[in-house]
Amino acid sequence: MTGRLVIAGTHSGAGKTTVASGLMAALSRAGQRVAPFKVGPDFIDPSYHRLACGRPGRNLDAFLSGPELIAPLVRHGAAGADLVVVEGVMGLFDGASGSGELASTAQVAKLLDAPVVLVVDASAMARSVAAIVHGFATFDPTLRIGGVVLNRVASDWHEELLREAIAATGVPIVGVLRRDADLAVPERHLGLVPAVEREAHARRTLDGLAAAVAAEADLEALLALARSAPPLEAGDAWSPAPDETVLAPVRDVRIAVASGPAFSFRYEENHELLAAAGAELVPFDPLVDEELPARCGALLLAGGFPEVFGAELSENWALRAEVAAFARRGRPILAECGGLLYLSTELDGRPMCDVVPARARMGERLTLGYRSAAAVAEHPVWPAGSTVRGHEFHYSLLDPPAGAAPAWTLSARGSARSEGHVVGGVHASYLHTHWAATPAVAWRLVAAAAAAAQAPEVPA
Repeated sequence: MTGRLVIAGTHSGAGKTTVASGLMAALSRAGQRVAPFKVGPDFIDPSYHRLACGRPGRNLDAFLSGPELIAPLVRHGAAGADLVVVEGVMGLFDGASGSGELASTAQVAKLLDAPVVLVVDASAMARSVAAIVHGFATFDPTLRIGGVVLNRVASDWHEELLREAIAATGVPIVGVLRRDADLAVPERHLGLVPAVEREAHARRTLDGLAAAVAAEADLEALLALARSAPPLEAGDAWSPAPDETVLAPVRDVRIAVASGPAFSFRYEENHELLAAAGAELVPFDPLVDEELPARCGALLLAGGFPEVFGAELSENWALRAEVAAFARRGRPILAECGGLLYLSTELDGRPMCDVVPARARMGERLTLGYRSAAAVAEHPVWPAGSTVRGHEFHYSLLDPPAGAAPAWTLSARGSARSEGHVVGGVHASYLHTHWAATPAVAWRLVAAAAAAAQAPEVPA
């Protein structure tokens, strides 16, 4: 397998994305073919990875896919690459609980047998940095901390103090980045602003990050560290190709996929599964397109930031009417999080598609976490009783709707609750799902789209 490296942090905000994206961009500009990955259910950081590397940013989440798929997913996503760079999530050892490693960066690094580069925010410390590095390097003896990048270093004198302290740990310093406000990536309520909303500026930011990492980190040492990873045990790459004994080949199926700045959240493997099952994925932008793509049998409304673009989405009344008519015809619609808000009656007082009979509004409290989900209502994509693991991440709230069956029973930490809504062919909820471990979801959506496209047209 290709060389591989995991960029981890001591905590959220230490500078993982700065270092990982800058390293991806610097190595790519130096002629390396870099395959980028992100630990966890993040949709935003991979959008910067895609710009940095010129290939899809992919997610590795041992809760969503199961630990057994981490290496196969990397084999699949790294095809043709020279190097794998994985950006971690939160702190190195933070995961689904406080008592185990599930879904942590450390777990992914061990599953890949990859060396870890630890990013430390050194802005307000000197000798104490040695205690931090020592603690991280020795906490799990089965994990290899191969180097440290010091971030937000104030001066030459500050750097000298830090180097003197870390020398006692035996962990090499492979980069020192100075404080530089120009390298910051804008943030808002759910983290970084997605690259699709500011692509020109994002490219300039990545150029600056690449230059900083190339100048202030030891790229040769980092490459050598990545190439020191031992060969992974033999195994097959994950594949989106369906089992033809389960799914007969389907042709001429089109699925409309919301895209653009308001709906930018996607797991690459979900789209690959749909395409491999025979669907043509036809993107449309709800901010500007006034019609749905022609001859589509299903509609996929992924997550994003409809709350940021509420005025523009509401003003596009022609498309809202088309979506509502599509739903009234009973055609399958799969909506997650932002898609749910778009299908609601209104969002923060602005009219939306009025498909799910409920009002949505932004709140002040974050709903966040992994969920085990069981489908409650019958739907062609999620039959009652089917199960999946997913993730919630939203500030918005939805008033209890009338006339809609709940989509899920969600379980987490010993409690359960109903969530989401099923109305006719519509399945809409806050739950984000990754289908690598449950490919039948994609196959069922393609089959439902094919059936809908072939059914006699019913007036809306």
